[in-house]
Amino acid sequence: MPGIVVIGTQWGDEGKGKVTDYLAERSDMVVRYQGGSNAGHTVWIAGQRFALHLVPTGIFYRETRCVMGNGMVIDPVAFAEELDYLHARGVSTENLYLSDRAHLVFPYHQALDEVAEQGLGTDKIGTTLRGIGPAYMDKAARTGIRVADLFEPRRFANLLHRNVEEKNRLLRELYHREGFDEAAIRTQYLDLAERMRPFVTDTSVLVNEALDAGETVLFEGAQGTMLDIDHGTYPYVTASNPVAGGVCIGAGVGPTRIETVIGVVKAYTTRVGDGPFPTELNDPIGDQIREVGHEYGTTTGRPRRVGWLDTVVVRHAARVSGVSALAITLLDVLSGLDEVRVCTAYELDGKRVEHLPASLEQLQQCQPVYETLPGWKEPLDEIRDYRELPQEAKQYLQTIERTCGIPVAILSAGPDRTQTFQLREVPGFGKSHR
Repeated sequence: MPGIVVIGTQWGDEGKGKVTDYLAERSDMVVRYQGGSNAGHTVWIAGQRFALHLVPTGIFYRETRCVMGNGMVIDPVAFAEELDYLHARGVSTENLYLSDRAHLVFPYHQALDEVAEQGLGTDKIGTTLRGIGPAYMDKAARTGIRVADLFEPRRFANLLHRNVEEKNRLLRELYHREGFDEAAIRTQYLDLAERMRPFVTDTSVLVNEALDAGETVLFEGAQGTMLDIDHGTYPYVTASNPVAGGVCIGAGVGPTRIETVIGVVKAYTTRVGDGPFPTELNDPIGDQIREVGHEYGTTTGRPRRVGWLDTVVVRHAARVSGVSALAITLLDVLSGLDEVRVCTAYELDGKRVEHLPASLEQLQQCQPVYETLPGWKEPLDEIRDYRELPQEAKQYLQTIERTCGIPVAILSAGPDRTQTFQLREVPGFGKSHR
């Protein structure tokens, strides 16, 4: 069975973790292929909230192997903390694997992230300050340190000495900050290496063997398309490629391995950090959606900016990732509104715009063109079948399908894993309930 990719079609926080968790039960393997501890996936199981930052969402199923791919950047401290968090809550990690080619995040990366963000002032990117961008910078500059390097102490010591010396000079001379103790970092990371050792392997081999054996492999992205470093609202983006194409590089598989791409769409739009946001709501309706949807960052706790669903953004994401089916999440949050809106296009300088501009100045000036639909009053949290939805909610979903030109295959109408169900067949995951 070829691979299935789950990607976010907006600015992240679409509920990818919930959709991945729903599909992971019927998957043999879940692979995360990019990002670091700047991402957060929330899963509710039997009323308990689980927040993940590095470990793939499939970890809650013991029979599902979970892979942290080479495209990720791993903070060993955050990794150890997440292991402890899972173990304390009775979750086994015996089914977890970590790529020996993944790059590492160090304390100096976090320091550089902070001072760089502060230096931007009002033009700040809005990063999580977890050191992810600087770690990817070192990777691109060929000065990064990989997981494999931890297990060659002499090589690790040489690489670390070079990097700490360079970063300390930068921090002291340019930012007037204290540097780092190289020996302390070396001791700490070599100790942490022993926590990591049982999980480390060549994960590309593992993933390709699973695909060769006909197993169902689910690839899980972090963040969303609009945060992709190539296809997002640059520079207000992350430092990696959450789009489906990132799977090939970040998991070590060829493009012919991917059969299906599921685009996760929140029933409205949110984003964290700065940058243009055409459908943003700075009014009581936006406040209501934020509170009902608990729109606060899993990793940072920051309140998210909220707006109506923007299908210009979703169509852009669908095009660059080849999305073949949509998963709509948090539809229940819109219950109780008198009307709901869907942005179908923009207006710029008196002209209709169907595609997302690359220019942030143009995007900032874009005015959303809305299709206004009747809202619904009924709560949706008990619904488990498309036929039980209010007619207005069905009309909303049909509008998304028509505007995006992609069928809705999965619907989530509540935080718990039991509140997700299929509307159409997804290859490898059985028949629909529609």
